[in-house]
Amino acid sequence: MKLTDFKVLTFDCYGTLIDWETGILSGLRLLVEKAAITPPNDQILEIFAQNESAQELETPAMPYSRLLSIVYKRIARTWGVAVTNEEANSFGASIPDWPEFPDSVGALQYLKKHYKLVILSNVDRISFRASNTRLQVAFDAVYTAQDIESYKPSPRNFEYMLQRLREDFALEKTDVLHTAQSLFHDHVPANRFGLASAWIDRRHAESGWGATKRPPGTPTYDFRFDSMAALVEAHQKELRG
Repeated sequence: MKLTDFKVLTFDCYGTLIDWETGILSGLRLLVEKAAITPPNDQILEIFAQNESAQELETPAMPYSRLLSIVYKRIARTWGVAVTNEEANSFGASIPDWPEFPDSVGALQYLKKHYKLVILSNVDRISFRASNTRLQVAFDAVYTAQDIESYKPSPRNFEYMLQRLREDFALEKTDVLHTAQSLFHDHVPANRFGLASAWIDRRHAESGWGATKRPPGTPTYDFRFDSMAALVEAHQKELRG
């Protein structure tokens, strides 16, 4: 199997192209200060992952920015901190401030010359619009949790994506390389659907699972790269033969 075997790269965005962990930690800084605690970053991200996943299961049709506001309040209750609606809503509205990874823009601009680029993300349309501006590329399609009314790793999201790729682009499952950081949200369901996948292991130098839950079982993947830049390098190497 080669990278050049595929016609479309379907991307998770947050954690893969956008540095959501930096954005999350920044958005939770006031709450940590209010709690008067000094947990390590991995512990903060772990409690975020637990509450985010639980809320996504409880309210699958809720837009992500609103869902984040509720996650903020859930974390506050866990830490015994009183927060205002304004504080919670500010966290929910912080997605446009989450930075892109340094290699994302260049990698996408290169890959756009060789593939269709598609987003499959646990986000709402308005929030993604700001992230898309940061990424500086015109995606061929964007499929969000808001469109589907469910959150990955639900199979509904992947069923929707594959159906739309067939209907809109005449692309089949064998044309798709699902490209993502999260084993929990992306590679586990990609395995279930028989999709080839590339793991962008952004946390290769870190311990733990960060802002995602531990994946069940042992997910597999067809390619692994530490960064998007490394994926581009591998593609260029294939072209050189």
